[in-house]
Amino acid sequence: MDRNNRKEFKNPFGRPWMTQNGAALAASDFLPSQKSLKGVIAGGITGGIEICITFPTEFVKTQLQLDERAGKTRQYSGIVDCVQKTVKSRGVLGLYRGLSVLVYGSVPKSGLAHMRNSKKRRVDSNGNLSPFNRLICGLGAGVCEALLAVIPMETIKVKFIHDQNQPKPKYRIRGTYQGVTATCMKQGSNQAIRFYVMESLKDWYRGGDSKKPVNKIVTGFFGAIAGAASVFGNTPIDVVKTRMQGLEASKYKNTVDCAMKIWKNEGPRAFYKGTVPRLSRVCLDVAITFMIYDSFMEFFNTFWKTD
Repeated sequence: MDRNNRKEFKNPFGRPWMTQNGAALAASDFLPSQKSLKGVIAGGITGGIEICITFPTEFVKTQLQLDERAGKTRQYSGIVDCVQKTVKSRGVLGLYRGLSVLVYGSVPKSGLAHMRNSKKRRVDSNGNLSPFNRLICGLGAGVCEALLAVIPMETIKVKFIHDQNQPKPKYRIRGTYQGVTATCMKQGSNQAIRFYVMESLKDWYRGGDSKKPVNKIVTGFFGAIAGAASVFGNTPIDVVKTRMQGLEASKYKNTVDCAMKIWKNEGPRAFYKGTVPRLSRVCLDVAITFMIYDSFMEFFNTFWKTD
């Protein structure tokens, strides 16, 4: 489309959406391009590889967060005890229960590509992104991931894992959009924190030169730091989200009620259940994702040329 004759894309107030450098955006700017499609494919493959590597830590984290008992009556005394009891009762494959759900939902990892597209609309004339816009880009990408794919995927995963603790496991899954508020809060804060930390570290490494390449090993290291920051920043939200998506979610009126009951019945430390396995999983997740995603994009660029 001729950029001089295209129709401007207007916001609810009747004014055109603008980039940070003052250029008006057209509706065509929001349509998926071949480059976006390439990013989706690379993100999907990357997500599938990453979850196959890290799923046992996700399984253990979820089990610890679902353990609502306090003190000596807890079902699991810790990470090792959870692994041992699961392997003893279900075998090694028991640690992979619910894996297929996340593999099928690995496409949300392509949100990384969309974060980069939204980033390009907010950079200044020098190609740099302000701290505030780093948060906005990450938050927007995270909420979109949550609403479009992560909520049903996470709900089914949690129910499958929780179901394994029952005397007679069942497979009846309902309410795939349970915990929508908590999941949006978790996914949005996840990406906001990670994107902010990642872009800040890259900016520091480049010394303000947006065109300076970042070594893949360095990218992976920065990704691990960004992942750790998100874990410590929003694990309480993740615990609430897990409870809201479990088999006993009906006893909570809403997200706030769930948080209040956890605080009242189990104390503030309960909001950090599963932190260690989640930390190991997320650090690997973000590091692997950024490294492998860039590698796949470089590979695709050798035979799939886009503007």
